[in-house]
Amino acid sequence: MLSFKRLARISVSKFASKPARQPILNAFPSAFLSSPEPPLFRMGAASRYSSQAPWLESLLREKPGLAPTLYAWTPANISGDKACSEPTRDHSSLDLDRRVYVLGVGNLGCLYAGSLREHPEDPPVTLVVHRKDLLSQWVNGPGLQMTRAGVSRARKDVDIEWWTEEPPTQGPVREVAHGLKSRNLILGTKTTPAVPELDRIRRYLDGSSTVALLQNGVSPYWPPYGAEYVAQRFGPSQGPNFLACVNNHGVYSEGPFSSVHASPASTIIGPVLLNGKTQRLAPSVSYLSGLLTTSPHLNASVVAGTDLWLLQLEKLVVNCVVNPLTAVLRCKNGMLLSAENRPVLPVIEKLAAEVSHVYQALFHSDSAACVLDPALQPALWTKERSTEHKTLASIRADLTARFSPTGLRDHVHLLTIIAKDNSSSMFQDARAGKPTEIRDFNGWIVETASLLEKEAQEAGARLTLDVSANRRLIDLVEAREVLNASELASRLLS
Repeated sequence: MLSFKRLARISVSKFASKPARQPILNAFPSAFLSSPEPPLFRMGAASRYSSQAPWLESLLREKPGLAPTLYAWTPANISGDKACSEPTRDHSSLDLDRRVYVLGVGNLGCLYAGSLREHPEDPPVTLVVHRKDLLSQWVNGPGLQMTRAGVSRARKDVDIEWWTEEPPTQGPVREVAHGLKSRNLILGTKTTPAVPELDRIRRYLDGSSTVALLQNGVSPYWPPYGAEYVAQRFGPSQGPNFLACVNNHGVYSEGPFSSVHASPASTIIGPVLLNGKTQRLAPSVSYLSGLLTTSPHLNASVVAGTDLWLLQLEKLVVNCVVNPLTAVLRCKNGMLLSAENRPVLPVIEKLAAEVSHVYQALFHSDSAACVLDPALQPALWTKERSTEHKTLASIRADLTARFSPTGLRDHVHLLTIIAKDNSSSMFQDARAGKPTEIRDFNGWIVETASLLEKEAQEAGARLTLDVSANRRLIDLVEAREVLNASELASRLLS
């Protein structure tokens, strides 16, 4: 039997419309805000597990002790010119309930920051950069620039900060969040640095905080290890509330603070781990999720945790196929289905089939019951949960069809067509010589297959999951090989 604990160990961007204005605090159902503590999505869920995930073990070993004090540098600390860097609004401790920090200036971080600034509630937004020189680039540039349908718009009504342990030598000296707690944080970094980045700022997070995760792949904060992380780093029931966003938008970069929203689509938001120290959740949960679901361009909606987990898996197959294939072929998404790349079609089918077989084994493992079985989940976002009033057997039957090889292949084709003009994030990273997220995508599939096989063997059963194409694709991406369609097919299918 594959334990959910063991699965969690390896869990280390589509319509552009302006949604109707809604009261922010009503964005989440009242059942969610006052529900009893569910065993899966509340922070006490992992108490029966004793061992730690490798990523958590590494974090505790390399970064023991208290979180560092961090200082919020602004352009005033770089240029000394206070006039050029005054915040766009009152940046005091009094606006923390409304202020949204967006950590990460990649494509999604810029998309979310810009969309929030167009919200009718006018929330203050602070964009947090990862390098000092980006503050100077911001001062000398046009600001946050987003292009849609060939029309580019720049804006500078966003505050910008760089968080570091070194206090500034000129200009105002101020701690992150004025030394208090950030209520609303959007983590928009790449998957690999997301965990250490969040851990570094934990001094400024607590039970009043809500963190929305934008990373691709399967979140490492799903129970049980999210709860173990919180217990180790914050104390029992003292950690922030974790939400995750499944982003279907196609966005690519044109340089620092400049992106093209090539394929507007949708965003799905749901809970990964919630603070269970009281029956009612922190107001920031409803505030931040409400902002996101009513901001223009994001086309966001909320779902239950079970549905979010399944959507992350459904998105993962696209990341496992489109991202690495476009990285190796050096092409935009739509070219995968073009006549000149016809040899790639059986490759897509092969990869989708391998992922499907891993998913089917996972869904039918005993461990998946804690995620899928409605009987094990108290009323939480009841109206949004697609598995309501279904038995575990019927849910598994539905998933067999939804995640079949043909179903996943067709899903990949559909998303490829929708985002045909987009350059995948892995293609962009490979072209720029940057590290890719291949280990968070295809690597997750390969390791999950290995765990499932091992657990079956320990139970006296035999399970063989072929993930050979995924293994070979990982090798090609990490070797930074560039191939044509025929060469790629030969390497993956032989």
